[in-house]
Amino acid sequence: MKKFRKVLDGLSSSSPGGVASPSCGSAAGTPTSHAPTPQDIHVQETLVSENFQICKTVRHGFPYQPTCLAFDPVQKILAIGSRTGGIRILGRPGVDCYSQHESGAAVLQLQFLINEGALVTACADDTLHLWNLRQRRPAILHSLKFNRERITFCHLPFQSKWLYVGTERGNTHIVNIESFVLSGYVIMWNKAIELATKAHPGPVVHLSDSPKDEGKLLIGFESGTVVQWDLRAKKVDFRIYYDEAIHSVSWHHEGKQFMCSHSDGSLTMWNLRNTARPIQITYPHGKILKDGRKESCKPILKVEYKTSRNSSEPYVIFSGGLSYDKSGGRRPTLTIMHGKAITVLEMDHPIVEFLVLCDTPYSNEVQDPYAVVVLLEKDFIVVDLTQSNFPIFENPYPMDIHESPVTCTAYFAECPPDIIPILYSIGAKQKKTGYSHKEWPVSGGTWTLGSQTYPEIIVTGHADGTVKFWDASAITLQMLYKLKTSKVFEKPKAGEGRAGELVEEDPYAVQMVSWCPHSRLFCVVGISAHVILYRFSKHDANTQIVSLEVRLQFDSEDVISPSEAENNPCFSDPSSPQPPGSPGSGTQDSLPCLKVKSRPVRMPPGYQAEMVVQLQWVDGEPPQQITSLDINSAYGLLAFGNCNGLTVVDFLQKTILMCMGTLDLYGAADPYQRLTRSPRKNRQSTSDFCMRGLSHFYSDSKKRIRTSYQSLTELSDNQVSMDMERSKSPTSVKGPGRKLSLPTDLKTDLDHVNGHCTSPTSQPCSVGKPRITGVPEGPRLTRRGPGRPPFRKAQSAACMEISLPVSSHTEGGHASRRAMLQQLHGVSMYSHDEHHTTSYNWSERESRENSFSRSRSSSVSSIDRDTKESVTTLQFGESYGRKGDALPTACLWVGTSLGVVLLLPISIPTEEEERMEEPITMGPSGTVLMLKGSVLRFAFLDCGGALIQSPYEVWRDPNGPEDPDRPRRRKLINFSPSSSQEACGDGHLAVVCSEKQAKVILMPTQAVLFTHNITESSFLLRADVVSVCNSVCLACFCANGHIMTLSLPSLRPLMDINYLPLTDLRIARTFVFTNGGQALYLSSPTEIQRLTYSQEMTDNLQDMLGELFTPIETPEAQNKGFLKGFFGGNAQTFDREELFGEAAAGKASRSLAQHIPGPMGLENMKAAAGGVVGDLARARIALDQRGERLGELEERTALMMNSAETFSTHAHQVMLKHKDKKWYQL
Repeated sequence: MKKFRKVLDGLSSSSPGGVASPSCGSAAGTPTSHAPTPQDIHVQETLVSENFQICKTVRHGFPYQPTCLAFDPVQKILAIGSRTGGIRILGRPGVDCYSQHESGAAVLQLQFLINEGALVTACADDTLHLWNLRQRRPAILHSLKFNRERITFCHLPFQSKWLYVGTERGNTHIVNIESFVLSGYVIMWNKAIELATKAHPGPVVHLSDSPKDEGKLLIGFESGTVVQWDLRAKKVDFRIYYDEAIHSVSWHHEGKQFMCSHSDGSLTMWNLRNTARPIQITYPHGKILKDGRKESCKPILKVEYKTSRNSSEPYVIFSGGLSYDKSGGRRPTLTIMHGKAITVLEMDHPIVEFLVLCDTPYSNEVQDPYAVVVLLEKDFIVVDLTQSNFPIFENPYPMDIHESPVTCTAYFAECPPDIIPILYSIGAKQKKTGYSHKEWPVSGGTWTLGSQTYPEIIVTGHADGTVKFWDASAITLQMLYKLKTSKVFEKPKAGEGRAGELVEEDPYAVQMVSWCPHSRLFCVVGISAHVILYRFSKHDANTQIVSLEVRLQFDSEDVISPSEAENNPCFSDPSSPQPPGSPGSGTQDSLPCLKVKSRPVRMPPGYQAEMVVQLQWVDGEPPQQITSLDINSAYGLLAFGNCNGLTVVDFLQKTILMCMGTLDLYGAADPYQRLTRSPRKNRQSTSDFCMRGLSHFYSDSKKRIRTSYQSLTELSDNQVSMDMERSKSPTSVKGPGRKLSLPTDLKTDLDHVNGHCTSPTSQPCSVGKPRITGVPEGPRLTRRGPGRPPFRKAQSAACMEISLPVSSHTEGGHASRRAMLQQLHGVSMYSHDEHHTTSYNWSERESRENSFSRSRSSSVSSIDRDTKESVTTLQFGESYGRKGDALPTACLWVGTSLGVVLLLPISIPTEEEERMEEPITMGPSGTVLMLKGSVLRFAFLDCGGALIQSPYEVWRDPNGPEDPDRPRRRKLINFSPSSSQEACGDGHLAVVCSEKQAKVILMPTQAVLFTHNITESSFLLRADVVSVCNSVCLACFCANGHIMTLSLPSLRPLMDINYLPLTDLRIARTFVFTNGGQALYLSSPTEIQRLTYSQEMTDNLQDMLGELFTPIETPEAQNKGFLKGFFGGNAQTFDREELFGEAAAGKASRSLAQHIPGPMGLENMKAAAGGVVGDLARARIALDQRGERLGELEERTALMMNSAETFSTHAHQVMLKHKDKKWYQL
């Protein structure tokens, strides 16, 4: 009992925002005279609510599910529409803008108002939108909703304000861009075709005006009919009928002929002089068979027919058209025909659309193409047409984030200024060659480096084991360096035991990373339960990779009670023999999932692997995935944990320092009672489990997980219920009145929300290879159930969705471990599941099952009954391991999924020579703190409220030349609490945040100063202590989409905004905060969304973004000469206003389309002032003001005339009065 009273000292907490006095009567010792008391802590907090505001900044990556493409040849900016209603506008590097339609409807087509700073979008909800691009953040000025017809195609002639809109019914409507209203002029489908035609021509698939005469409109129907409509005469000039469906039409610049692409893979050329039949029919990829028939080919979806000044032969560029026989094993192609030369470019992904870039915006001039922009489903490339081998341009945008599915992210702001140039120089050697030497053709807009810029780096881990470093400074994103972790291991060969099972897997997928930019140490955790430690070097090296294997398993079924805790060994002997006949004696045991290269490996400059730590198979079961990681370069230690326990590695001496089960970490202070359990049936062979590979990148399968925003490990930690279920199948549980089947993969998906493992198929627990030997491990009491595959498909953050099932309640009936603790010691404390204090009572526990703030799913409750206590977070730092400590020492803070915080003091030799030879000692201190929910984050503050950084070693090149006169020594930078303050004496504040609660604890007294229950109905997915506005705060992202910030140390709420409802698991896995008020998450499988929660950055965001529109004079049309103009070469003048205006054509039917004005906020009003419509509005306002001034002038003139007449009358009267008087009579 005394030992448990020691554990409970300091656990009492005050109400939120209050201060709790330290526990009294602790047998662990009293604080020293220098230690501060809660009354001594007076931190002047500077952060207020006005310092915070949520705002999206920029989106990086490839547009997800692209649908269409457009290019402004004068402004040289490019727009991409997507299926989710997004628009991505790109210019020169730094000019990258993302806008979103509120409706979320797919964007079908884009049309630039060339050199006008405006864009028209046609969406799948049959709405046209006019966007103003003359501002850094585009805004919608007008919208037009079609009510009775579906939009299929749009065309806007150059320097025209009338937009042609084709519909599914075959009609063509005309929209005034300035007012965004329909004209009364309509081209009906029944007037466009012959009266004798009985069939409907189909939807309009093409609209274009003749280069020779703008008064002629070419209309293409899907059925194969092409009509040229005379807009002036309102009649048809000619009709063309073809047996195959039409996909696209392209004019020759002279306007005398055009080319069509068809569904049978053919191209037809038509001349206006004879429209009865095509002058040429070609099947570019179809051959004539022996029987005289043509090969059947795939449709040619689009064709471009362009002429060139440098060659008499035109360019014919098209997509598709391959024969069905050849296309089976071939990839999508883009074909370039120039004269007799035919070049076929194979693409890695299906082609969505392509555009040919030309120098002139005029359709009646020689086009002279210079590049082809190709939009693929998952890539974006630009082909250089000016070189014979057609090389591609090097893409300056980060379009390859999704090259392999993203599995984890990390965000580092305020990095050392020298790290980015070094990574740039190393990464430059990795770049591919063979690109075009010309400049990137999409060069529009302007962008300048903002004043508030500092080094920022984003790190992404991928399913194929690669890690990418990105320069994220100044809201841009550029690739810095790429690291392939798979090079550390031998390639698995088919048919060689377990390695053969891994061939179809993603064994190298990155789960998490830990990086110290100061010491340049980098650590990667893989899905195969391996940890790789990298050091940075500017020189290449030929080194041997150290491989350590750890047996991190423990048996929770052993009898562990408080009285026996003293006798249980904390460490086991790695050489201890296993009982004969035990499952662990099989050939599959004591082996890792992957094999590290045993030979010396040549490593290029950059990050070089130094050591690999792998978890072994035990009892025929694979190791559990690693859930937490931390590394400290000053201590030379690496720690990681999973649902079985904790491992600490000394990477300087290359030894395993500690390998302990989670239960052993409590030492003599285990607050839980571990009960015996009945034996279980023999375990099934793991070969029964088939190891699945990574599913398709755009998988439609949904990960069904529990919601109601419940914590993944908080629902039930009931040991008794676990005991009762031990004799049953581990994959099923009998609920109230029904039997629920529990799929093995369900919990696997749940594991990755909070980054810890609570597998229903828990594994045996044996301790691994420690440095310190102890009592040999005793025989296990029971054997475990079926195991899991060693690793499954990489949890790509790109392919995860979450569905929201209706949750149900399950029966209670058993007390949690915390309730048992309360029963044993008669204390009242926060329950792990509830937000009010509870005392142990069987009937009360059962009656409160329905009063939980979070509903329970039956299947989830059954999972939690078999839950282990996972190590969810780790943090090295200078702290006080015990209450009686007078000086801070190196410590490891451990947080678990049950809300328990453990402190492990570490004794490290101070001298460098001793450090490399003498052993390090560490072990449980007995200090146990408790919170509600899984522990997510630790941070340390000094008594003045400043953040204490972890100690680190200054980087030195491990392969650099050595100076014999100056031996190389380690240079350590230590931020101990005693050195960071003087006023308050020794001591510091520890900030601990769980998925439900945050606490600020005063060390070494362990008094809880402040407690705040962050959420009751949901749970936190991410929490970080970050610096904002020269202060620190706790930033939290909740599963219900709320982003919150709390002041430190008082935990006062500063911001709570419902930013983004959690609709898929991808956001939960990739959301991260960083310093400077910034955060990011993977908004789609291919895009990274960055945001800021700082009001200061929100105010300065406009200065950081690029300008999309720059004032450029429109190029003049070429002078074609007298003879060409005399013989009819010049286009005829055409006044569209005269034909389509309200005076001539009348008004359109109001029921046909509805005009929706854009948002009339102050920002959009200012933006509209610089747009196309703004110019017209400004002219109208000026005209009205001129009229008003003329009216006022007229009124003033009339008043002056009246005044003059009155003055004249009075003067005349005075003159008559004094007319006959002498001067002396006046």
